Amino acid sequence: QDAFVAFHVDKGLVSKYLKPLQIGELAPDQPSIEPSKNETLVRDFRELRATVEKMGLLKPNQLFFLLHLAQILLLDTAAWLILLYFGTSLMPFIASLAVLTISQVQASWLQHDLGHLSVFREIKWNRLLHKFVMCHLIGASAKWWTLLHSQHHAKPNCFQKDPDIDMHPFLFTLGKKLSVELGIKKKKYMPYNHQHKYFFITLPPLLFPTYFHYHTFYIAYTKGYWVDLAWMLTFYIRFFFTYGSLLELKSLLAYYFIFRMLESSWFVWVSQMNHIPMDIYYDKNLDWVSTQLQATCNVEQSLFNDWFTGHLNFQIEHHLFPTMPRHNYWKVAPLVKSLCAKHGIEYQCKPLLTAFADIVHSLKDSGELWLDAYLHK
Repeated sequence: QDAFVAFHVDKGLVSKYLKPLQIGELAPDQPSIEPSKNETLVRDFRELRATVEKMGLLKPNQLFFLLHLAQILLLDTAAWLILLYFGTSLMPFIASLAVLTISQVQASWLQHDLGHLSVFREIKWNRLLHKFVMCHLIGASAKWWTLLHSQHHAKPNCFQKDPDIDMHPFLFTLGKKLSVELGIKKKKYMPYNHQHKYFFITLPPLLFPTYFHYHTFYIAYTKGYWVDLAWMLTFYIRFFFTYGSLLELKSLLAYYFIFRMLESSWFVWVSQMNHIPMDIYYDKNLDWVSTQLQATCNVEQSLFNDWFTGHLNFQIEHHLFPTMPRHNYWKVAPLVKSLCAKHGIEYQCKPLLTAFADIVHSLKDSGELWLDAYLHK
C-alpha cells in the first residue's frame, strides 16, 4: 500500500517480518482498490513516486544536515557563553534566552528529519542521532515522538486517530463538522465561541512547558523506553549544571520555563498553520493522496520561511513523501502541483502571516458553528 511504501526505507527488511502474516492472494476477479479510493489518482501517484525515486530525490545531502547540526550546537553553546561573559543582568539574560530558543527550535526540526529517517541512508544512524538530538539536546523521548508522529502521518486530521488533534473537544472544538456535532450533543467543556481568543494564552505558550513535559516522561516510563530516559537525564544534568553555575535557583527556573514557552509558541504556530485550517473529521478511508491533501496546505517558499519552519512550509510534499530529505521538497513540488491539477484537487499555498491568521480564523469559525448548533433547539 502507499502508506507502507511511504513510511519504510528498508522495505525488504519489513517485508520479512510481514511474510508470516500473508494469508493468500486476491482472486483475479476481485478489485485491488476499495470503492472509497480514487483508482486513477492512486495509479498516477505511484508513477510519480517512481519518477521521484529515479530522480534521486529520496537521497539525502548529508552536508546540508551536518551544517544544520553545527548551527544548533554553536547556538546552544553561545547561549551559555553570553551569560558567562556578559553576566546575568537583564539584557544578557534576554539575549541568551533568544539564542537558546532558536537552537532548541532548530533542533526540533532536525529531530523531525531524523525521526523520518531522511538524514542517513542507514536506519541505525538516523535512530542514534535522533536520540542525541531529541533526548540529549531537547530533553524529550525520541520513541515517544515517533509513536505519536507516525499516527499523525498515517491519518492526519482524522479525529480519534490523529493524536495531534486530541485537544478536541476538551480544549478546543476543531473542524466545521465536528463543531456542529458537538453543539448538537449539547457538550461544552470550554467556552468555544471564545477559543480564538484564549488560544493565544493556552496552546502556543503552554504546550511544551506543561503537557509535553508530562507526556513524554509518562509514555517513556509506561512503555519502558529506558534508553530514552537515560539520554533525557543527560539533558537535565547538562542544563542544570552549566546554567546552575551562573544563575540562582529562581532565575534558573525562570530561564528554563521562559525558553520552553518561547520554543513552544514557535513550534505550535508553525506546526498548526498547515493543519488546523484544513478539513478535520472522522476517517473517510480515502486513498493516500486524498487523505494527505485534504488535511495539509503549504506556505510560500523563501529562505526565511524554509529556515523558520524547518521546511514544513512544504507540508504537502512532506506528507506525501515523509522520508524525503527536506532540501528536495522544492524540487518535487511542481510535480505534485501537476498531479493535483490533473485530478482537480486543491493545492493550497499561502503567505506565512496568512497561514498564521488562518489558524485563528478557523478556530473562530468552528466556535461560532458550535454555538449556533448548541443554542439551536
